[in-house]
Amino acid sequence: MASGKEIRNKIKSVESTRKITKAMEMVAASKMRKAQDRMRAARPYGDKIRRVAGNLSHALTDYSHPFMEVRPEQKSVGLIVVTSDKGLCGGLNTNILRLALNRMKEWDAEGKKLQVTAIGSKGFSFMARAGATIVSHLSGSGLGDTPRMDKLIGPAKVQIDAYLNGEIDVLYIAYTRFINTMKQEPVIEQLLPLSGDLVGSTTANRWDYVYEPDAKSVIDDLLLRYVEAVLYQSVAENMASEQSARMVAMKSASDNAKNVIGELKLIYNKARQATITKELSEIVGGAAAV
Repeated sequence: MASGKEIRNKIKSVESTRKITKAMEMVAASKMRKAQDRMRAARPYGDKIRRVAGNLSHALTDYSHPFMEVRPEQKSVGLIVVTSDKGLCGGLNTNILRLALNRMKEWDAEGKKLQVTAIGSKGFSFMARAGATIVSHLSGSGLGDTPRMDKLIGPAKVQIDAYLNGEIDVLYIAYTRFINTMKQEPVIEQLLPLSGDLVGSTTANRWDYVYEPDAKSVIDDLLLRYVEAVLYQSVAENMASEQSARMVAMKSASDNAKNVIGELKLIYNKARQATITKELSEIVGGAAAV
């Protein structure tokens, strides 16, 4: 059995750790509320522009934007991976990166080339270790706690330009969708080319539109806003998931530390009682000998 001093040192160490995890839990809870508000505020606009863009893919128009043209052969793939900059958020990053890695293996088995854009330092470091071709990335202070379109559009534009130039035939985005505080779901969605089937639009509920001043200018601006909205919403969803997962992970760590402290105190009390009993036995034995 460890000595009383060693047990006291362990108790102090675990108590210090619990103070840190408790503070991180409170910080994450504060950031989580703000991140969820931003995410919920972006959802109505993102869902609406997805439906409009989906209906547009079935609309009857003489102008066809490159974003709506499905290429018969998909020989190269682009992937935007959204992760967090920081750790200590449970299995959030592990789940989305595992999903992305499995999909990458499928594309590799099909002989498709892949190029990656990493948003978040965790995804960037993982893709670098995996040997993926990273064409752009955003991490560190550039990402921060609040999604900013002026920061996000730069790395994503590399992939969009590659799609327009024919360097890639399809573009996906991988992120963690926020379900609730206790549940977050890793997903991979097709960003380009746009298909009405991807956003719930079918031939049964086609819409047609009147364009003013002309179809080209309206569709060009609309589809650019569509890509920006999906990208912003994906990062906002991932940030809300990150703070929720971190709060839950830190709360679990604090609770575990509390249980460990209780067990250590029990062991310390037993050791102290055994020492006292031993000393009393020695005193009684010495008195009897005299």
